[in-house]
Amino acid sequence: MASKLKVIPLGGLNEIGKNLTVYEYGEDIIVVDCGLGFPDEDMYGVDIVIPDFSYLVQNKNRIRAIILTHGHEDHIGGLPFLMREINAPLYTTRLTAGLIKIKLEEHGLVEKTEIITLEAGQHFKAGCFGIELIHINHSIADSVSLAIKTPIGTVIHTGDFKIDVTPIEGGMIDLTRFGEIGKEGVLLLCSDSTNVEKPGYSESESKVGPHFERLIKGSDKRIIVTTFASNVHRLQQIINCAAKNNRKVAITGRSMENIMKVSMELGYMDVPKDTLIDINQISSIPKNKLVIITTGSQGENMSALYRMAFSGHRQVEIDAGDRVIISASAIPGNETTISRVINELFMKGAEVIYDRLEELHVSGHACREELKMMIALTKPRFFMPLHGEQRHLRTHAELAKCMGIAPKDIAISDIGRIVDITRKEIKLGGTVASGKVLVDGTGVGDVGSVVLRDRRHLAQDGMVVVVMTLSAEDASLVSGPDIVTRGFVYVKESDSLMEELRRVTMETLDSCENQRITDWATIKAKVKANLSGYLYKQTKRSPMILPVIMEV
Repeated sequence: MASKLKVIPLGGLNEIGKNLTVYEYGEDIIVVDCGLGFPDEDMYGVDIVIPDFSYLVQNKNRIRAIILTHGHEDHIGGLPFLMREINAPLYTTRLTAGLIKIKLEEHGLVEKTEIITLEAGQHFKAGCFGIELIHINHSIADSVSLAIKTPIGTVIHTGDFKIDVTPIEGGMIDLTRFGEIGKEGVLLLCSDSTNVEKPGYSESESKVGPHFERLIKGSDKRIIVTTFASNVHRLQQIINCAAKNNRKVAITGRSMENIMKVSMELGYMDVPKDTLIDINQISSIPKNKLVIITTGSQGENMSALYRMAFSGHRQVEIDAGDRVIISASAIPGNETTISRVINELFMKGAEVIYDRLEELHVSGHACREELKMMIALTKPRFFMPLHGEQRHLRTHAELAKCMGIAPKDIAISDIGRIVDITRKEIKLGGTVASGKVLVDGTGVGDVGSVVLRDRRHLAQDGMVVVVMTLSAEDASLVSGPDIVTRGFVYVKESDSLMEELRRVTMETLDSCENQRITDWATIKAKVKANLSGYLYKQTKRSPMILPVIMEV
């Protein structure tokens, strides 16, 4: 029997999102979380980014369980793409299971997937692993940490967590259980690093409610609120404030509607009677008696708030009679898109209230003192920071050193890098296939580095298409060349440049004819090279040049 535990992160390290961690011992594998990430600004046309599942597909017969810690997209969003390739049971809590079912239904996978629903405090076996779910606080209900019992010791995988002593619902994080497991002995602590740069403690979710109450009470404006769709407790507070002030509530945005439906069906939300109305009924309600809860807190292009701001929403037209409350902080990288939406809302005359002006959002992630408390309670032999960019991981490692963990007992890994653990040491091992798989429409992985490079090229410099009709016999010019540009210059204002491009093309074709070159590929290459050189010399730009030969 093997005496070595392997921990293999396939996502969530040196990046924000697409969290996926593999635990492997002997012939048994368990997978913790399977998230997605959002594309960078230069990933033109890409919808989402998922982990590379190659290693899991190669070892699919060894996977004993996939365990989901909570229902956020960066932890469950990649699941449908993995479940197309493998068939393993899913273990999670009730709300997360409800959200997963919606995702799998959209991909036609719900019938073939076994979903086992558990409560915090329950245990189950998966191969040689024994897993216990531990109740924690986070910005979505039913979140759990995992105590993973392996043949060489216990691993604590925190997932995303915070310590909230006054949560809206579900009770405070089970610190007692973490302490008990710490006394029994913890081999490895894998802990969330997202907020390690923030000192002190995170604020309680219950702090947000009074601010909503103050902004809604006595206002004669229509209230439009956007927040993370998955934050059920935030939604509950907004609805409670609306009902208390005799306002109807309408929901818009698909993810928000799905969350509300699942949360109400499973009893995670209690909506006062006659409070909710359909978004199509809002025109019959006075503005000062209405609250609209919408998606779009991150300025996403297709979200309901974005469509409202840019006059593309069918039911909601923003005007000076609206107060828009943005109850969320920017995910790193989204600052520009959020600013664009806020500015557009201001231009429409709306009053916009966001986190820089009001305390309308609290983080769901532990700050430094809470992270230190987790280390103190669990007393791990080894430590491995998870979930964050390099600066987060390094800072968290320094925090662990301050708590008495020796540098040699701390591993800072990367996606695809194996961490080998025995009872006596932790060290970085080899690598497995890993990386980013880009999803564009229904295409998964067919947008690679070459396609992205072409898209960047087109976006930066545009395109010039040269259409030539050549004789099949001797490659002489029959008609053309015709020049078509896109994203380069406006043709009507650059007739002289177009004429010069035709001249350069014809000179190139004459040269090919004199040298008796009849190979289409060679002719195209020469036309492309000569046009590229001429354009850079004249314009200092390098558009994509596509020679097209029609044969007659």
